[in-house]
Amino acid sequence: QVQLVESGGGLVQPGGSLRLSCTASGSIFSLNDMGWYRQAPGRERDLVAEITNSGFTNYADSVKGRFTISRDNAKNTVYLQMNSLKPEDTAVYYCNADVDTLEGSILSRNLEVWGQGTHVTVSS
Repeated sequence: QVQLVESGGGLVQPGGSLRLSCTASGSIFSLNDMGWYRQAPGRERDLVAEITNSGFTNYADSVKGRFTISRDNAKNTVYLQMNSLKPEDTAVYYCNADVDTLEGSILSRNLEVWGQGTHVTVSS
C-alpha cells in the first residue's frame, strides 16, 4: 500500500510562483519515475513534468523555462516549482509515481500510483 499526498496549491496572481510538493508513504521499496500532471475543467489530464530516478527531466512545451521538477529521495518527495504563472496554468495538479513495493517476500514492480490532486488557480 502506497499513498501520494500533494500540497502547496492555492490562489496566485499572474506572474506569481508556487511550489508543489508530493510525498510518498507506505510499503515503498523503490520510487522510480515520478511526475506531475494537470487537468483543467473540460480537458484531459496532461503531463506537466517528469523526472527519473537518475535525474533526467522532461517538460511539456507549455511550461518549459517556467517550471522545474526536482526530487529528494531521502524524503520520498517530488517538487514542482512553478514561476511566471499564467491563467492557463489553472488546473488540478496530480502527482504520479511508478513504485516498487515489497510486502513480505513479494516484490511488485512498476505499480502506478496517483495522488488526490491539489488545486492551482491563477487569477487577478
